[in-house]
Amino acid sequence: MSVHIAQSTEVQDFLRLASGLDQPGGNARTKRIVHRILSDLFQAIDDLDITSDEYWAGIAYLNQLGARGEAGLLSPGLGLDRYFDMRMDAEDAALGVENGTPRTIEGPLYVAGAPVAQGYARLDDGSDKAGHTLVMHGTVFAANGKPLPNATVEVWHANTKGFYSHFDPTGEQQPFNMRRTIVTDAQGRYKFQSIVPVGYGCPPDGPTQALLNQLGRHGNRPAHIHFFVSAPGHRKLTTQINIDGDPLVFDDFAYATREGLVPALVERSDEASLRAHGQSAPFAEIVFDIRLSALVKGVDNQIVDRPRLAA
Repeated sequence: MSVHIAQSTEVQDFLRLASGLDQPGGNARTKRIVHRILSDLFQAIDDLDITSDEYWAGIAYLNQLGARGEAGLLSPGLGLDRYFDMRMDAEDAALGVENGTPRTIEGPLYVAGAPVAQGYARLDDGSDKAGHTLVMHGTVFAANGKPLPNATVEVWHANTKGFYSHFDPTGEQQPFNMRRTIVTDAQGRYKFQSIVPVGYGCPPDGPTQALLNQLGRHGNRPAHIHFFVSAPGHRKLTTQINIDGDPLVFDDFAYATREGLVPALVERSDEASLRAHGQSAPFAEIVFDIRLSALVKGVDNQIVDRPRLAA
């Protein structure tokens, strides 16, 4: 038999006590957040008649999530990362800010400190023999629409097994494989050669996939390539493109697909294209221009400070 006590005076007083609202020490912002989360959780226990068994199963799940290091994987899987993008989009709309290239989620697999190249970089080290050569290039444009020299284009992606260097359980990849920082040339151009990545799925035996199974959802991502793009006087852009033709382009468990972020992938085998890009065999080409937006009253209001791996 369900009871409803969350709104009682006794429980409301207890919530203030448990979250430290009446204590002089601590952090006021943390207290406010904890009080709200506890209040919502207590109310959910009442409304859904959550049992003690179910609650402790949830605690065990959180312990497993932490032990497997999958909190950063579950977050986009539950749409939380996408929700923060929605909030930033709404903030831009309220401020009348026009964003150029759409933002989308960062994901949990960035590594700071990738080697820096001027204008052009080779991302892969040639060790992935299943890889199909990819040449990707474009121009970074300033908020005023002009090409932007010396912009910083950080790029990273997975190999043909769906693994990222520094996170590859096979140990096959060298540090910073398929990761580079490219500084645009005098015409604002960047270019890199790599291989066409493939998508990946959540570890099938992990807690993220276990919860997705309970929700009747898959845990797979389409093939994609990540970008951070920054330049003085502009907001840092966090985005990624999906590989055109992947069957999961519009069925991404992480909800990262956005209009304007699925550029065409074109197979090239003609002599002129081979010569133009220094290739001796057929390759795939993606052209992707990037448009940055200006600072808002001198401030980058979309910068995100979060824990990231640095190697």
